[in-house]
Amino acid sequence: MEMQSKIDFLIDRVKKQNPQANVKKIRAAYDCGAAAHEGQQRRNGEPYIIHPVAVAEIIVEMGLDTDSICAGLLHDCIEDTGFGYKEIENKFGTSVAELVDGVTRLGMLRYSKEQEQMEDLRKMFMAMAKDIRVILIKLADRLHNARTFKYLPERKQRDKALETMEIYAPIAHRLGMQRIKWELEDLSLKCLDPIGYKEIVEGLNAQSAQHGEFLDGIKETIGTKLDEAHIQNVISARVKHIYSIYRKMYAQHKTINEIYDICAVRVIVDTVADCYNVLGYIHDLYKPIPGRFKDYISTPKPNGYQSLHTTVIGRAGIPFEVQIRTAEMHKMAEYGVAAHWKYKQGLDKQGSEEAFAWIRQLLEAQQDTEAEDFIKNIKVDLFADEVFVFTPRGDVVNLPAGAIPIDLAYAIHSAVGNRMTGCKINNRIAPIDTPLKNGDIVEIMTSKETHGPSRNWVKIVRTTEARNKIKQWFKKECREENIVQGKEELDRELRVNLLYSGFYENGDIQKDVLDKFSFQSLEEMYASLGYGGITVTKVVNKVKDDVMRLRRKNDEKEAQPVIRKQGKSQSGVIVEGIENCMVKFARCCTPIPGDDIIGFITRGYGVSIHRRDCVNVHNNGTPEDKARWISCWWDEDLVAMAPTKEKFSTGLQISAKNRIGLIADVATLFSAARINVHELSARDMADGFAVVNAMIDVSDVTQLENIMSRLRGTKGVVDVARAVDGN
Repeated sequence: MEMQSKIDFLIDRVKKQNPQANVKKIRAAYDCGAAAHEGQQRRNGEPYIIHPVAVAEIIVEMGLDTDSICAGLLHDCIEDTGFGYKEIENKFGTSVAELVDGVTRLGMLRYSKEQEQMEDLRKMFMAMAKDIRVILIKLADRLHNARTFKYLPERKQRDKALETMEIYAPIAHRLGMQRIKWELEDLSLKCLDPIGYKEIVEGLNAQSAQHGEFLDGIKETIGTKLDEAHIQNVISARVKHIYSIYRKMYAQHKTINEIYDICAVRVIVDTVADCYNVLGYIHDLYKPIPGRFKDYISTPKPNGYQSLHTTVIGRAGIPFEVQIRTAEMHKMAEYGVAAHWKYKQGLDKQGSEEAFAWIRQLLEAQQDTEAEDFIKNIKVDLFADEVFVFTPRGDVVNLPAGAIPIDLAYAIHSAVGNRMTGCKINNRIAPIDTPLKNGDIVEIMTSKETHGPSRNWVKIVRTTEARNKIKQWFKKECREENIVQGKEELDRELRVNLLYSGFYENGDIQKDVLDKFSFQSLEEMYASLGYGGITVTKVVNKVKDDVMRLRRKNDEKEAQPVIRKQGKSQSGVIVEGIENCMVKFARCCTPIPGDDIIGFITRGYGVSIHRRDCVNVHNNGTPEDKARWISCWWDEDLVAMAPTKEKFSTGLQISAKNRIGLIADVATLFSAARINVHELSARDMADGFAVVNAMIDVSDVTQLENIMSRLRGTKGVVDVARAVDGN
């Protein structure tokens, strides 16, 4: 009966909100969901169907349509029950089935690994562009799950809360759904920093009477003034949400008692003209704080948010924020894109194209972007703050914070960016890499001839759109130049890594590399390297893997059974047929205990010990040189004592994203592991990467593999390999 009353209450709310809604379809969806989840329970012991009903209640509050409500009631059926896509489609139609399937696929996303995060974010936005209701239902699902985080194990609470804070709350913000964003942030903070959350709640409770009295006085003062001016108004007051206060405390290093501007007042009026009139009255009543006024009515946010914001000083000397908007603006602020269903009946079910233009722009901008870059683009295009700048004609263009005039040029049109020669900011000539600020008037200076962008622009632009348009220009207009430059870059790195002959003398390796990156020819790969479509580091790493794999395969074919005779050694290596001979360890491959080794009889300097995968073993030279190779092996007795007595020098090559502090972090890791370092050097690469070379002392392969594993966990490190041939 309890569940029956919940669905009855839900349907009553639907009828009041939209009398034309198909309540029979909703009740049928509930019946199917209840039957499918029969016997299943939530972690708190409640029947599982409570969750789909709660999700449906949030969807109703958003004001979505009948199909969305049905999808909310059925959203876990495909994943958790035997009630599949076909059954849903047959009973409730293709629209509901596709919504449930979309939510199911989003529910499979995992954010534990960077690579998975990149690919899954791509899928998420694809789903959003196809039907925005999928993400709205998913947000409702995540909101109810967040309300029940407390029933999860502590570790899972933190993981889910972090995922919510980093992914779902920013998406809610970008869709303009402030109410859901605030609740997601507060519930996540409660898990991520329970002590800080509790401190703020207790502080607010202790000041609740004071806040209430303060806000009541402000409401009465403003209300009286507006009534005298005959302006219809609805005034509400609140204390800002907990996460907003938490961020302010953290940024300003203050306690809750030292934060004063935590109160906010909202005034809702009938017309836009009234908004500006109310602003004038409030500035008459209270002293405004300079620089804290924002007009989002004349310049709305990309998600459609409109309001006037001003921060003023109350008579008690306490600052507070005032938001002024119309009722229509308020609905958009609370429900974001969902307001198109709730308050604009008759629109196409997928909403207006303008409302979702940012989603489609994001998808178009990353069509030619590699998966690894997509996560960075998302953080720039989705989560970054924005700046609003003006063209000389007065058109407003919004860009990510930190954007430069080149970004604006390409935002206007590709041709403007390609012909750009300079810029004026606020009627003064300025460098084209000047960060833009809110309110700047920017004039792009162009040439009639399309001379094209500079290759360096790819590294300094802020927006994905500009970066991709620059790459596309070089891809289309400078193919021959790209081929030459790409080949030069690749050849240089292949030579540095002693892979040049291994790549160019083996057709199988070339074919494998081309297939890996989906190129039809070497020229096509060179061109892509030249315009930045793929990085040199990726190609070189693939070549290195293939060359080393081929060398190991050849070693296995050439290896002959070795009868290990007992012998004595003072150097740690026993050479076949020679006792206590003079040996030296080759610098080209720096062998250490545990490596498969072979000796080369030198003229007058004893035996030089090499790793069998050393390139010098394969490039044997003359027949006479080939005859001078001799079998050898490690002295097992000495190796057993090596951790305490003997150390062997070997080289490492570390490939990483170039950043400040990279060398310091690597050196600190060696020090913490008590590894002696003979040499440590680094060089910059052309594609934003760096290569660090280190010569270190270790006891054996096991210790070396351990330190290599720890290096791979260092921030920005993409590859750690044994140095071969002196690198």
